[in-house]
Order: sequence, then structure tokens, then C-alpha cells
Amino acid sequence: MNTIICGLQWGDEGKGKIVDFLTEKADLVVRGQGGNNAGHTVIAKGEKYVLHLIPSGILWEKQCVIGNGVVLDPVGLCKEIQTLEEAGVTISPEHLLISDRAHVVLPYHRELDAAREMSLGDKKIGTTKRGIGPTYADKANRIGLRLADFRNPETARALITTRLEEANRLLSELGLETFEVDQVLSEVESSIDRLRPHFANVIPMVHGSWKNGETILFEGAQGTFLDIDFGTYPFVTSSNTTSGGACTGSGLPPHAIDRVVGVCKAYTTRVGSGPFPAQNDEIAEFFHSRGMEFGATTGRPRRCGWLDTVLIRYAVMVNGVTDLAVTILDGLDERETIKICVGYNINGEVHEFPPAEREYWDQIVPIYQEMPGWKTDTTQCRTWDELPARAKDYLLRIEELTGAPVKYVGVGPGREQTIIR
Repeated sequence: MNTIICGLQWGDEGKGKIVDFLTEKADLVVRGQGGNNAGHTVIAKGEKYVLHLIPSGILWEKQCVIGNGVVLDPVGLCKEIQTLEEAGVTISPEHLLISDRAHVVLPYHRELDAAREMSLGDKKIGTTKRGIGPTYADKANRIGLRLADFRNPETARALITTRLEEANRLLSELGLETFEVDQVLSEVESSIDRLRPHFANVIPMVHGSWKNGETILFEGAQGTFLDIDFGTYPFVTSSNTTSGGACTGSGLPPHAIDRVVGVCKAYTTRVGSGPFPAQNDEIAEFFHSRGMEFGATTGRPRRCGWLDTVLIRYAVMVNGVTDLAVTILDGLDERETIKICVGYNINGEVHEFPPAEREYWDQIVPIYQEMPGWKTDTTQCRTWDELPARAKDYLLRIEELTGAPVKYVGVGPGREQTIIR
């Protein structure tokens, strides 16, 4: 059974934990989009791992693939490999392959990313400034470099030389440092050489795994509302973070997919700028005071709010979600009362789905339903029946409001703290 795992909010939903949990029965784990702006936190054997580019399946020593839809920072990936190897994780070509069609993040992409954010002033998007957007822009403009281009050093040099003409002009206009081709190459050459054994035309391998009846797990990065098409535009990332991105980012066709697991927290969080109708300062302070809800990649405190089922309902539709995974249910264990956003009031009209008009986001008044909290520790629960009755009522209400069945429930960071319903 081939499964796509995708986030249903703005990222940070706990996808890494669910991927890690499901990887035990997978033969192949594939990452199809995004870059090292994503961060997946996984607790395995009592150890905490924060992964950015490498699929979480690496901790199970399964075959992992970084697909063509990913934009790859070679220096960042080498640092990630080194950190994992120092922790005793084996990373050989038998464990990790990288599509030679993946586009490469180069030093000038990061500088262009920071320059773009700086120029936006108080309208900034809130990117991680890791060069992801400019790399995807180069890809769309057909001026990017793929890993395959680095197989021939002269090809890479010629392409970078051409690209730097425009990049340096933009940087110079902003009074920022420009780049020389030798400088760019010197910063990435050793990392490219380190990764070279992992480069491959992975599409025939992924198809071979599918045809042989092996189980493939597609690990999504970020979340639905950061999707370039379906998210809260323009406060989005530069890739398709929804389930469709798993196919275009790996080369496997849609009819090869058997199910889509959508992951959401039992409440809502967001890092960076952009709309957040259910944001609530009181619950943000509740989580932050407990050392919770800081970004795995940026370390920034996340904005927090009540569960927004207007967003989840829409995300279930666009992803084709067959199973819901609700994580960090235990985060609400101490709450006396819990709210759920069930609709948006926009200028007196009730909306059941998020609007496309950007000016409407500032006019939304969330419509809340209140439910009693369970005031019970759920972290020791291991079955559905062990959950408090009010916790089950909350989860069943989420089912009703979103139209997708709850299949997995997270009650803590550990693998064993995952309930299968």
C-alpha cells in the first residue's frame, strides 16, 4: 500500500512522527518537495532528531529517496548527514539516493532570498531565508542548475557564470555583496563531491519498487496552507505541499497512490507572517510557558490558536485525505474548555471554506464551538478505549466537521505514544 503523508495546516503538524511511525512497514520512503526550510522532529529510541532534507525513514535504515521536486542545499545536506552519522545513523547510497533532476540551492540564492525579504519591509513573507524561493524561481524561469549539471564541471561553471550576471545586478542595486563564479563553486564543490555517490536517476528505481509490490511512503514537507496554489497566498512557500506534489516531485503517477494520511495538530500553529483567523494569545502563552511550540528549523516561537476546521475541511478536499492523524492531543490535557473554529463570519456572511480574496482574511470573525476539556493525562493511553470520553468526543467532532475519519492519535512525541483506531 502506497501512502502520501501531508500536513493539513501551516506545517509543524507532527508529520515526522507519523512518517516515522508508519515507516516500520514501508520499503521505500520518498521526499518529493520543499528544501531545508522544513524541519521534522522525530523521537526514536529515546533520542531526538531534527531532520530537514533527509526523509525520516533513515532512522529505520530503510531506503530513502530525495526526489526531483526537492530543492537541495548541498552544504546543508552534508551537515545533516554528518550530524546523523555522529549519532550512529548509517547513511550510504543503499540508504539514501538523490534524484539527479533535483535543483540545487547555491549561495546567491540565499542572498537573493534575504534581499527580497528585506525589500518587503513590514509586508515580508516570513521565509527562513535559505534560498528556497529563489531556487524554485530559477527552476520556473528555466535558469536553474540541477544535480546532473554538476557531473560535468564545465557545464556547471558555464551555467553559474550566466546566472550570476543577473543575480549580481540585482544584488548590486540593493547595495549587497555580489558573487564570483569561483567563490560559488568553492563553497559547494566539496559538498557536491561528498554527495556524488548518492546521485541517481531514481525514477526507474521508484517505479520498480511500485511494480514489485513494495510499500512506498511519501513524506510531505510543510503544510497545505503553505502550498503555492492552495495556501494563504502570498504568504506561502514556493512548492506544492499538497498530495499532488508527491507525484510530480517523485515521478510516480497518481494511480499508484492507495491512501492519503492528513496530519493536523489538535489545535493550530503557524510560524512567520500571514493570516491566522483562529490565533489566540492566551493559548499561545499556555503552550510557550510549557516550553512548547518553537519552530524546529527556525527556533522562532510559533503563533498558536484553536483548531480551525474551516482550514482542515478544505485541506481534506484538496489532498483527498482518506485518514486523519491528530497529533499532540495531550497538549490540551490541562484545558478546562476547548474551542473549535467551525466557520468564518465575513461581513455578516458565514463561510465554510477559506476565501481566496486576500482582503477578506483581515475581516474574518471566527465562529467557535466550545467543548468541555477532559482534564486528564492522555500520555499513557495506548488504545482508543483508554482515551477519556471527552477526548474521544472532541476527536469525533473533528471527524464530523472535516469529513475524514480519525485513524491515528498522537499523545506524546514517542513512537509508542501513537494510538491506532
